[in-house]
This record gives sequence, structure tokens and C-alpha cells, in this order.
Amino acid sequence: MCVPAPGGRCEVRAACDWSGPGRGAGPPPPPAPAGRSRRAARSLPGRRRRRPLPPAAAPGPAPGAVVVRMSPPASVSVSPAADLVLGASACCLACVFTNPLEVVKTRLQLQGELRARGSYPRLYRGVLRGLGAVARADGLRGLQKGLGAGLLYQGLMNGVRFYCYSLADQAGLTQLPGGAVAAGAGAGALGAFVGSPAYLVKTQLQAQTTAAMAVGHQHNHQSISGAFETIYRRQGFVGLWRGVSGAVPRVMVGSSAQLATFASAKDWVQERQWLPENSWLVALAGGMISSVAVVGVMTPFDMVSTRLYNQPVDEMGRGVLYRGFLDCFVKISQKESILAFYKGLGPAYLRLGPHTILSLLFWDEFRKLICHYQSQGF
Repeated sequence: MCVPAPGGRCEVRAACDWSGPGRGAGPPPPPAPAGRSRRAARSLPGRRRRRPLPPAAAPGPAPGAVVVRMSPPASVSVSPAADLVLGASACCLACVFTNPLEVVKTRLQLQGELRARGSYPRLYRGVLRGLGAVARADGLRGLQKGLGAGLLYQGLMNGVRFYCYSLADQAGLTQLPGGAVAAGAGAGALGAFVGSPAYLVKTQLQAQTTAAMAVGHQHNHQSISGAFETIYRRQGFVGLWRGVSGAVPRVMVGSSAQLATFASAKDWVQERQWLPENSWLVALAGGMISSVAVVGVMTPFDMVSTRLYNQPVDEMGRGVLYRGFLDCFVKISQKESILAFYKGLGPAYLRLGPHTILSLLFWDEFRKLICHYQSQGF
């Protein structure tokens, strides 16, 4: 049986110890020497007389039953290359389910940009009404706007993120004090940098809608490839990484919170023995606890990142509304108040929560499969 251990290693419980009469054990006990009675044979020096079980003890196995005792587990590790594929696949699957919430969240964060509360019409109100507004304006297909770019981003960012975190775990860095948080932040920063062009296109595609329901700047891209081509032609290769200053701290904070709290939360649930051992419910419970931490620390950074990615640029490729991360943070706090950083906090949780739960759940289950096949010698 393969048991995932903290840090992604798997414990394969094998090498069974067979014992008891008629159970295929080792050689039977030697017979009593000739000329001695059975009582005398049991009293020979070096032989310990077994005491009977107390009356309250549980009854032993039935005659002829097979008793299996597990030896100390051996470790089977998932390689960083496998973690790259597993992490990317898990997050892409989660993205398919949560992309409609990502569309609504993006428009809620762009609504009333740099305007005081109450001075703009609220076209999107909450999750359910927001989903309805998107469906009425863009059709049901509009709920999956930017899905292709979102899958590309999830594959790039999370593949790099899980790969780097697995390397740090194999090196033993995550076992040091604060090591899990530092490894998660570093892995997230590198993943955010690699996936930044895909997130740029995803944000701009999800913001696009009809004129009556438009919020934020409208870039009017026709497709994913057309968006990449347009950005490259107008702003050059560097333009594809415009807004990365907001993406890196966003993913650093979210990744460190997610990766660090998920392992600890899952261990905590296992120690309480509320759920069956090795059940996917353990991973689900750990993901639910982890998602609370992710949403709490990540929402302000997510708000700034969305604004930086969607803002228009001038002829030199510089942002028209914000010069960078700090400038965006200051302008939002001054013109929209500090509470604006938590615009749509409920919708953000309904998107980030399920995405965190699903991605970590799929990741954990994929790792169990890899461990199982490794234990079988594949």
C-alpha cells in the first residue's frame, strides 16, 4: 500500500511478516529433546513461557486465518520531473472548473477603476448575478473566455512551481524552519515570471465584452494567437512581460501560503484520524483549510495584478494608468480606499477556494498513482 508522506514522498508498506501456525512462517519451533516431557521441554533454559492473554484482550484470528504484519515502510520519492507534469496537469484540470469564476472576478476587480465608491454603475454584483450578466452579454461561451490562455498559464506557472518546490523538498530545504514558506515563495516567483505572458493575454481576453457591459480598458483581441502577435508587434518582446511586477509578488504570497499550509493542514487532519487513512477526503480537507489562508493574503495582490495587466499603454509601451506595482497600490488606496483591495472578496474565495482545493486534490491523487506504479516496479 502506498501512503503519501509530507513533502510528496510516498511510503510503500510491504515486506509482510507472516507468523502463526499454518501461516507459511519460517521453520517451526524445534521439537522437544527425546526423553523429556512436554512440560519439561517448555521449562528448558532459554525458553520463555508465554503468559495467556488477559480476559479483556481482543480475540485472536480464527484458525487458518492469515495475519499480516507490516515492516517499517520504505520511501519512494516522486521525481521533480514527474512533479512538473503532475502539478501542471492538476492545475489545468482545476482551471476548467473555475474559469467562469475567474471571468467574473476579473470584471469585478476592474469595475470602478480609480473611481470613488458610488460614482460608477455597478454592472456586476456578486458571483451569481455576475455569472448571469456575463452569460447575457457574451452567451454561455463567454463564461469560458480566456480558457485557452488560462490553461497555458496554469501549465507553465504551476509546472515550474511544483518542479522547483519538489527540488527544494528533495534537498531537505523544506524541513528547515521556515523552509516550506521560502521554497514556496521562490518557486512561485519563478513560475509567475515564466507564465506572465499567458496571464497577460488571459486577463485582457476575459475583460473583453460588449460596450454596454464593459469595465476597464478593452483591448479587442480576436484570439489568443492574435493577442500575442499584437502585443509583440506593438511593444516588442519585453511587452509580453508587462505587468510581471504585480504577478511575481502575487504568486509568491499565494504559493508560499498554499504549499506551506496544505502539507501542514493535511498532516493535522491525518493526526486527528477523523477520516479514513489515505482517503482523498484528507487531501480535500487540507485544501479547504489551505484555501482560507491563500485568499486572505493573496486578494490585494491579485487586485493589483489584474489592474496592471489590463491597463492601456502608450506608444513607448509604458502603462497609462500605473507606473508599476507600488504606484498602482498607492493610487487604488487613495482613490478607491483600502477596502477596494478586497473588492469581491466573496467571489475571490469562491474562485480561489475551489481552485486551490481541486488543484491540490488532483495533485495529491496523481502522486498516489505514481507512488503505486513505482511500488509495483513500473
